[in-house]
Amino acid sequence: MTLDNILAISKKPGLYKLINPSRGGYIVESFLDQKRTFVKADKNLSLLSDISIYTLEGEISLADVFDKIYNNEKGKETSTSPNASKDDLEEYLFSILPNFDEDRVYPSDIKKLLSWYNLLLSSGVYGTASKDDTPKDEEE
Repeated sequence: MTLDNILAISKKPGLYKLINPSRGGYIVESFLDQKRTFVKADKNLSLLSDISIYTLEGEISLADVFDKIYNNEKGKETSTSPNASKDDLEEYLFSILPNFDEDRVYPSDIKKLLSWYNLLLSSGVYGTASKDDTPKDEEE
């Protein structure tokens, strides 16, 4: 599975796997409870593969940030809770991504990042999602 099939739905908790587009919307399956539901096409859906984190030099893809967290945590859940204080969240992200733009990346974004990473890891998706996607360091 790739991050191309994983959605975040505005105003809904957790992440969803895209099962099938259908007339007028999408059939999705929740990673939290494995229930399938229909989501209308007018909902605000975001593919994880389209999400980036702002850095001082530009942007970095969510998959690359997940790789950095995975390597830093040695394949385990994040050492900082998604419900930690604002300062703890920013300190954690600085340890993973020292050049993130703290003026444009809010604590709520970091909470989502950590929650999503932990959810993908616990559901067994992360290990296969990131390793298949991108060849690293081709330009260097």
